[in-house]
Amino acid sequence: MTDAPSFAAASPASLGGAERRRRLADARLYVCTDARTGGDIAEFAGAAFDGGVDIIQVRDKTIEAADEIAALTTVAAVARRHEAMFAVNDRADLAALVGADIFHIGQHDLTPAQARGLLGPDVVIGRSTHAVEQIDAAEADPEVDYFCVGPVWETPTKPGRAAVGLDVLRYAAAMATKPWFAIGGIAAGERLDAVLTAGAERIVVVRAITQAADPAAAARGLRARLG
Repeated sequence: MTDAPSFAAASPASLGGAERRRRLADARLYVCTDARTGGDIAEFAGAAFDGGVDIIQVRDKTIEAADEIAALTTVAAVARRHEAMFAVNDRADLAALVGADIFHIGQHDLTPAQARGLLGPDVVIGRSTHAVEQIDAAEADPEVDYFCVGPVWETPTKPGRAAVGLDVLRYAAAMATKPWFAIGGIAAGERLDAVLTAGAERIVVVRAITQAADPAAAARGLRARLG
């Protein structure tokens, strides 16, 4: 029997909490990607960061934990070279193992307090929100550093989840004191224009960059609109 590979040893040094939160405040463009089983995760992450992406989250429920750890470790190393950040979705154990900058949770995952207890004070914690009541809760929760609002439009990455529309973005823009991101079906053009007009300053995208023929160019175009 051979020993299992040690992924933690390959993880780059973690940032401190103050630096992570400073970068979060400055962040405008956040990308969620699967593990890109074609083997180009490092190339993709480098191109996305080159184009101005601030945060990459690996979110892939179709792969084994070891493969997810390998993908996260790769993205972590690329993020450090670009002075950017990387995020883990749902799995606090993996976030701890790879030294994630950001841990993102949904409404039915760990509570923010549970996540903070497991990961400590330096990890940025994000929360998905889909209604004004959830936005209010995220704003009031001292363990939540940022939240996402959406899906603005229905999206195949979250099948069956109803779109929240633009009014919920307007609500967040009017009352939020924490960083927040619009998410769900956002792409360059009319949809990006609409979320910006509604008051969003930060966005999360998936297909707009992950399916682009030139991820760096796609990111650059989005980032140019976000400032």
